[in-house]
Amino acid sequence: MTGTSGVGALYPVLSAGTSGLTKTSYALVDHLRSIDKRRIRRIFGQLPSRELAGIDQGLQLFLGLGAAP
Repeated sequence: MTGTSGVGALYPVLSAGTSGLTKTSYALVDHLRSIDKRRIRRIFGQLPSRELAGIDQGLQLFLGLGAAP
């Protein structure tokens, strides 16, 4: 995540509030990495469905998981 505005589907907007963020941020879908669930110590918040859908859309685009043209 970053506080710097990004352009396009690979940088969906994440609002401050229930997500646990203190300011508007942007997901960096192109900086994808995996982590072991055992490393997660606590949950700071939860993303609304519409923001999670934006991340899903960016991941589909980045990983080429959408329908073939």
